[in-house]
Amino acid sequence: MIGVPLDKLREACGVVAVYSESAAAPLAHRALFELQHRGQEAAGIASSGADGALHVEKGEGLITEGLPFRRVEDMPGTRAVGHCRYSTVGREKNVQPFVANTPYGQLALAHNGNIKNAAELRTDLQAQGSLVATSLDTELLVHLIARSQAPDFPGALRYMADLAIGAYSLTMLCNGTLYALRDPNGLRPLVLGEMKGGWVIASETCALDVLHADYVREIEPGELVTIGPDGVTASQLLPRAEPSPCIFELVYFSRPNSTAFGQSVNGARIRMGMELADADAASGAPPADIVIPVPDSGVPAAIGYSRRSGVLYEKAILRSHYVGRTFILPDQDSRMAQVELKLSVIKEAVRGKRVILVDDSIVRGNTSRQIVQMVRDAGAAAVMMRIASPPLAWPCYLGIDMPDRDELVINRAGSVERVADLIGVDDLRYLSVAG
Repeated sequence: MIGVPLDKLREACGVVAVYSESAAAPLAHRALFELQHRGQEAAGIASSGADGALHVEKGEGLITEGLPFRRVEDMPGTRAVGHCRYSTVGREKNVQPFVANTPYGQLALAHNGNIKNAAELRTDLQAQGSLVATSLDTELLVHLIARSQAPDFPGALRYMADLAIGAYSLTMLCNGTLYALRDPNGLRPLVLGEMKGGWVIASETCALDVLHADYVREIEPGELVTIGPDGVTASQLLPRAEPSPCIFELVYFSRPNSTAFGQSVNGARIRMGMELADADAASGAPPADIVIPVPDSGVPAAIGYSRRSGVLYEKAILRSHYVGRTFILPDQDSRMAQVELKLSVIKEAVRGKRVILVDDSIVRGNTSRQIVQMVRDAGAAAVMMRIASPPLAWPCYLGIDMPDRDELVINRAGSVERVADLIGVDDLRYLSVAG
């Protein structure tokens, strides 16, 4: 996929909501472009006016492919919600926002996260007579809302949250009013911004920037934000639990020009690189001549490592932006061929040098091994690797597309030293948990 390395974690979704004086769907479309890194397999937008009648456009693929601007430019309504996602099942009915008729009006709901007890909820809802038409856990949330018998929509959301266990950052459009709700642990980010004549809610602040919206604040865990003709109101709909923001938002998922959980993403990644350099200095790590980022996720940490250590920063691995996202990967040879199409090494920069490669994480290790070999083939005298996060030993299913535990390289190898052997580096060090 364009911009997504073969052996990386994948954020499952991005959400947006827009309330404006003019047509909201084109604005939501622009915001989704800024969230494309969070989901490249499908996108959708639902819009309405004050009457609450929904207009919906969805498509599979990148936004340019499945949801081009010509499909949204004439969508009516000054309110809109949008969604982009990974891991669709290949059917357009599985593309969000999920739209349904409810006792509270027509509802469009976009969800970033994952419901841990989805299987149990599905069984219970079907036993009660609900017709569950998709594989989405998002549909289950809508069924819970519709069956709640609460006197109002916020009450229905409270009922839903009492039964659904997991991570959710939701943007919703119901009966002409926008809503946003974050789970009590605040696992996935959600931010509020104000623009001229309106408001924006999004998974990341980069989506606010493209609409020239000013960042107002992060939506709090368990908080319900409502946007209507009278402006913005907020209430603590759900009791706050222990905050559990996903650290991989800072490590990998969020765009460098975003702010996540009150921190500059780029700044946090640079500091991670500095911590790696400090740890190397304290432990007497082998010397290096150049530090090279694995593009593009390793760039900020490599900059931080270079700044702190004084080792020369070289952007000696280049990434092609033109490898097609539909490239078929039937076997290991094909996967290796795609890495070689995506990445190339500047031989003159690495020949005879002791190289430190910096990346944000190692998942399965296959791509790391191939990159290391490419650097060796280019003439490097030694290849070391620094990872700007601790070893990834346990999968997370709360909104991340992640391999099973036995696929993670640290578990297959059993130790960091053995991982180093598997990927072919002379020295491998991870950021400590404290770092």
